[in-house]
Amino acid sequence: MTTKNTRTAIVVGGGIGGLAAALALTRQGIRVQLLEQASEIGEIGAGIQLGPNAFSALDALGVGQAARQRAVFTDHIIMMDAVDNTEIIRIQTDQAFRERFNGPYAVIHRADIHGAILDGVRNDPLISFRTSTRINAFTQTDAYAQVSDDEGNIYQADAVIGCDGVKSVVRDHLIGGAPRVTGHVVYRAVVDKENMPEDLRINAPVLWAGPRCHLVHYPLRGGEQYNLVVTFHSREQEEWGARDGSKEEVLSYFEGIHARPRQLLDLPDSWRRWATADREPVGQWSFGRATLLGDAAHPMSQYMAQGACMALEDAVTLGLSVEQCQSDLPAAFKLYESLRIPRSARVVWSTREMGRIYHAAGVERAVRNSLWKDAPQSRFYDNLQWLYGWNADNCMQGTRL
Repeated sequence: MTTKNTRTAIVVGGGIGGLAAALALTRQGIRVQLLEQASEIGEIGAGIQLGPNAFSALDALGVGQAARQRAVFTDHIIMMDAVDNTEIIRIQTDQAFRERFNGPYAVIHRADIHGAILDGVRNDPLISFRTSTRINAFTQTDAYAQVSDDEGNIYQADAVIGCDGVKSVVRDHLIGGAPRVTGHVVYRAVVDKENMPEDLRINAPVLWAGPRCHLVHYPLRGGEQYNLVVTFHSREQEEWGARDGSKEEVLSYFEGIHARPRQLLDLPDSWRRWATADREPVGQWSFGRATLLGDAAHPMSQYMAQGACMALEDAVTLGLSVEQCQSDLPAAFKLYESLRIPRSARVVWSTREMGRIYHAAGVERAVRNSLWKDAPQSRFYDNLQWLYGWNADNCMQGTRL
């Protein structure tokens, strides 16, 4: 509850979005209790990509420099045809790109970006955390919002922000509904530099587009490691979640792929397998003193590498909405969703379409491969302006961006 005019909020979830939300709220003078179900606050997974929009958000949250110190800045973004080893597209991410979008393109280990934000959280006296706390219920009144955990503890504050992922408990209480399982499976692994073929040690995210499948690789941690991600349309009836995978399953989906990218499938010692899910965009995710953020609000597939970027954008927009609405948190949450729902929905739908383009076969593959032939870099930049042009100065303009 409010004490001595200091507003309070509970943030459910200690991932990238939850930590970013906590930082955004404390910048508005709000005291935050962060609740995480894991025994310690950390991140699993391998690498992620960060566009200029993500760096703008990180800067606004005060952790941009820490993230830059741990990132690998790329020279290009490359798409190759995985069947015949020809180049489809190459977007330069050099100085011209940085000047156009006022920021770099980078790749980073998920644990490193999470750690950079976590350091900022640990240094913020307005944030307290509690781990091993699994939330199971949410209620609210006109005066407060509260959640309870499996141990029977009750946490009460002026507001609750659900940052608890695809299967969000907070979302279940606010909206309900099940995630949409895509049927696309993602395998992720990290390969040491010495095991990476020399001709594939490229300072760029390189995507090898194949029929109903693709591979991605890029450097991590100063180029000492490489992130390897493979995606395919599963033959099984999938349920959302992660488990250990097998090389045999991966190889069975990549028949007919050129030897150059296919050799990557033999490199990892172990694989982690994710069955992916997203959700249909909704018209409302703020209800009274509660709102959602990141995957709890708008989970999306990985095809545009924007999941973490969107959560970071959410956090900054949430904080600025609180600032604009002053002490009226329900009004701030409505403003926040009015700004974020159209943009995040566009990214969800664009991501689905990008997956279709990556996995094209037959005539559709031929059309895809001709789309960007001989296109100037300015054309790519113009097409990306809506996405990478977001920043903390223009984000309150909403769909006019």
